[in-house]
Amino acid sequence: MGKQKQQVISRFFAPKPKSPPSNPSPSSPPPPRNPSPNVKTTVSFSPSKRKLLSAHLASTPKRPKTTLSPHTRNPVPPQSNPSLHQKFLQKLLEPSSPPLLEHSIEPSESDHKKYTPLEQQVVDLKNKYPDVLLMVEVGYRFRFFGKDAEIAAEVLGIYAHIDRNFLTASVPTFRLNVHVRRLVSAGYKVGVVKQTETAAIKAHGSNKVGPFGRGLSALYTKATLEAAEDVGGKEEGCGAESNYLVCVVEKVLGLSGSVSNLGGAQVRIGIVGVEISTGDVVYGEFNDGVMRSGLEAVVLSLTPAELLLVQPLSKPTEKLLLAYAGPASNVRLEHVSCDCFKDGGAREYVMSVYEKMVEDNLADRLTAQGNSHSSIQGVMNMPDLALQALALTIRHLKQFGFERILCFGASFRSLSSSMEMNLSANALQQLEILRNNSDGSESGSLLGIMNHTLTTYGSRLLRHWITHPLCDRNMISARLDAVSEIALSMGSYKDSQRIVEIEGEDSDVATMQPELSCLISSVLTFLGRSLDIQRGITRIFHRTATPTEFIAVIQAILSAGKQLKQFHIDEKYEDHGCRKVGVPTVQSTLLKRLILTASSSNVLGNAAKLLSTLNKEAADKGDFTELIIISKDQFPEVTRARKALQLAKEKLDNLIGLYRKQFGNPNLEFTCVAGTTHLVELPIDAKAPSNWIRVNSTKKTIRYHPPEVLTALDQLRLANEELTIICRAAWDSFLGEFGEYYVDFHGAVQALAALDCLHSLAILSRNKNYVRPIFVEDSKPVQIKIHSGRHPVLESILQDSFVPNDTILHADREYCQIVTGPNMGGKSCYIRQVALIAFMAQVGSFVPAESATLPVLDAIYTRMGASDSIQQGRSTFLEELSEASQILRNCTSKSLVIIDELGRGTSTHDGVAIAYATLHHLLDQIKCMVLFVTHYPKIADIKVKFPGSVEAYHASYLTSRNDESTIKAKSDHDVTYLYKLVPGVSARSFGFKVAQLAQLPSSCINKAIFMATRLETIESSRVGKKSGERRRQETPSSDQELETQENMVKSTADFHSGRTEDPEEFVSAFRGLLSKLKSATTGDDQAKSFRQLKEARGIAEDLINRPGYSQGETMDTIWGRTAT
Repeated sequence: MGKQKQQVISRFFAPKPKSPPSNPSPSSPPPPRNPSPNVKTTVSFSPSKRKLLSAHLASTPKRPKTTLSPHTRNPVPPQSNPSLHQKFLQKLLEPSSPPLLEHSIEPSESDHKKYTPLEQQVVDLKNKYPDVLLMVEVGYRFRFFGKDAEIAAEVLGIYAHIDRNFLTASVPTFRLNVHVRRLVSAGYKVGVVKQTETAAIKAHGSNKVGPFGRGLSALYTKATLEAAEDVGGKEEGCGAESNYLVCVVEKVLGLSGSVSNLGGAQVRIGIVGVEISTGDVVYGEFNDGVMRSGLEAVVLSLTPAELLLVQPLSKPTEKLLLAYAGPASNVRLEHVSCDCFKDGGAREYVMSVYEKMVEDNLADRLTAQGNSHSSIQGVMNMPDLALQALALTIRHLKQFGFERILCFGASFRSLSSSMEMNLSANALQQLEILRNNSDGSESGSLLGIMNHTLTTYGSRLLRHWITHPLCDRNMISARLDAVSEIALSMGSYKDSQRIVEIEGEDSDVATMQPELSCLISSVLTFLGRSLDIQRGITRIFHRTATPTEFIAVIQAILSAGKQLKQFHIDEKYEDHGCRKVGVPTVQSTLLKRLILTASSSNVLGNAAKLLSTLNKEAADKGDFTELIIISKDQFPEVTRARKALQLAKEKLDNLIGLYRKQFGNPNLEFTCVAGTTHLVELPIDAKAPSNWIRVNSTKKTIRYHPPEVLTALDQLRLANEELTIICRAAWDSFLGEFGEYYVDFHGAVQALAALDCLHSLAILSRNKNYVRPIFVEDSKPVQIKIHSGRHPVLESILQDSFVPNDTILHADREYCQIVTGPNMGGKSCYIRQVALIAFMAQVGSFVPAESATLPVLDAIYTRMGASDSIQQGRSTFLEELSEASQILRNCTSKSLVIIDELGRGTSTHDGVAIAYATLHHLLDQIKCMVLFVTHYPKIADIKVKFPGSVEAYHASYLTSRNDESTIKAKSDHDVTYLYKLVPGVSARSFGFKVAQLAQLPSSCINKAIFMATRLETIESSRVGKKSGERRRQETPSSDQELETQENMVKSTADFHSGRTEDPEEFVSAFRGLLSKLKSATTGDDQAKSFRQLKEARGIAEDLINRPGYSQGETMDTIWGRTAT
């Protein structure tokens, strides 16, 4: 039924408001008020409608006059048989009211409704799994019941209707994968209920007359979907995105660090994150402040699909996590209690689970003895809160059957490591590392620019590399060596610095090197067209992989390893110091190790052994009975079941010999017609026994099923069902044995993913003409020297139009740059590009510059932009100062700090003071590399306190006018941004030009310009009056005044020394400036004083703009010199 027809039906049966009766009975209850009809895909009739109709039919007197319909209000002609009409309406509109299967269903004694056996099964299952949306297998469809059907109709766009006692909807079984993914993507926890017995087994069992046995066979959520049976491992999944399940445990601390039950400002947080489809497990425990910046950084780095929140949580923590898992994020939340794991219970629980795993998995003894002992030792050393989170995660995953990955197969790693850079949430967001700030997509982010991987698991690993830059000099160099060698073999890229030294003759290497990139590219291209083998081997470990998936995954690993074997890394070919011609040469130590791991003889041998056990043709057909190729004494139960099936077939086939003798027809054979097998076809005149069952006939023949054949067929079906069950159990046992090889295969896949990442970085360096960065020695002072640096993202957008900039910072010299300049002049772009270049270098990538000499930074801190967080109760200024506070508490002398316009969230004076004090603390206490962008020119005066360590720069520009003293001049002049950083302080911001670009009304802009001019005039007048009063109080004699002016002129001449223009002309102009200032401050006519101040300002600007003037010196500095 289409949606339009449903709407028509709903409108037809929707009741109209009744007019009140003329003589209402005082004892009769008022009719229920009916809500407006809500048209949905579900057609149902509410109890209020039926009651209204019943009341109307009961109260309408039998009189001949015309009555109105309660629904359409149209005249209803009198019926010849009113009782018949009443019966029809009662039958149409009085179906039993269906319960909606709420979370708790307990049939009461007063409930006289009888459930069918299937409905009773659904009620029992729903009571057992109240928080699960159930899909129940019924025949060839999966059905939803009650509230689940209503949800499915809304999410899946399917039709829901009433069937007996419940609202129901259904989908075909072959579309299970599609519909489960859609429901899971909507945030639901989906359970699939399947039949636990077949028709043949049920007919020979004790449950012959009852319904099919059913049980929950699988649970699906966003974090477990890719590893789950039936629907996981499909190309329709999340691809390169990770689906972490993150468990958060918290303990509130007092002000002194002690545990407290109140407050929540200072907390200690334990986290465990599990990527079930890849086996990756991260854990950590750390102290966090009131803003929860540490927790926010972890959440943004992992981007979990599900959050397991352990109660109780403090309000700041809960606000942060609820804001992250908002309606737009589609992140699933689940709350659990930690009461069951108090007083060391978590450690005992985890150890008991590990011990039980070892006992139950005797086939995995090698894994248990090797990897398991190291895992148990690692668990024993985990912090208390992290261990508690691990115990709760294991308990949560038990309901899905995935707890084994945490005990044997998982690769545990800590959140904090001395080998990796700690990135704050601000750095990830404000530098647009993973997502852009426009629409939140990967396009336009640093990851989007750097990602040239060919496999999904390579893309996931590159994301991890980018969010965890290295801090170990040797590891960075190893990656750079590998990228350099691959890029060199590609040819045509810019790498004139420190190319890997290659032993032997250069000519021999040059002829062989191109094979390196070609072979790696060929392997990665092949793997990119295959399944996601990283998730594939994890699904095999979870025993949820299909036979075709198993063969495809193992075959891909085997083929890739065989191709990489061509490098002969484990063999030595030497001939008088020269390598054998035709053998690809690899020099990078990292490349050698990765290729050797991926092409290990142990991995290839095990892969070939596993594939030899399976029948590929049977796997393609989905035939489990012929899937396993039995050798020696493997799977004896399968051998017995196959023999039993063969005997059943032989017994059935032997019956035809009896019928040949019975009817004297040696050519008689069993016939198959329309899928019905083993029919005995006799002529129409032949006399068959009376107990033979006639199936069908033609004009000349009749086909029968003898009772012996029916019995034999029944036995054959039973034997076939038993063989299928035994073969499926054997397949599950075969998958269980894979745990013995999981560690080796996991290492091989990780090596292939790392090769993909290095190949991606090599492609980036070649395509973009990047250069290899040079890292200074740890014993030398921290320094950053970038020549013609470029922003990696904007460069790809602007191409050749991007203007590069140089950056020079040195710990013993200038280590702070104060950057001023006009709005939209490129200030933020400049400081971002410096941070991104340092960031990319420590990932192991080449960088966008002509040359780059960098230190190994321990962290990059950012404070940029203006934003608030209303959900968490944070104002814009609180966000600014919280970020600044985090920087001041955590940065070191080996950190890079970039701050953009700190203090603009409050008044000007407060903002300038806070920005000045923050910068002063960084320069005086920390002495780290600082890039400080501001629109407060006064902050540049701090360089007087730190001579040689601080320098002021501004984004250069060109204007068509030099005089802004009038309103017309402020609005009419054109500005050309040069985007080049030059020394000096910019006194102009050109905010009115930005207002024009934003298309503010011209009247608004003119009013703003007028107000700005007025404020500048008032400020100048105030300064002038104070100066005049000070002079009148200290009025010197005429001789003293003359001497003071001569000294001022002399000082000015000294200040002007070294200029190329005439010093006398400069002195004359400066005398005119002083004369104007004196007249303006001593006169009584305010209008004349204002005019003279404007003229003095014009002279001063002319002096400033003359060649050779040092823009780093303000007028206050000049006045200070002349006053002395």
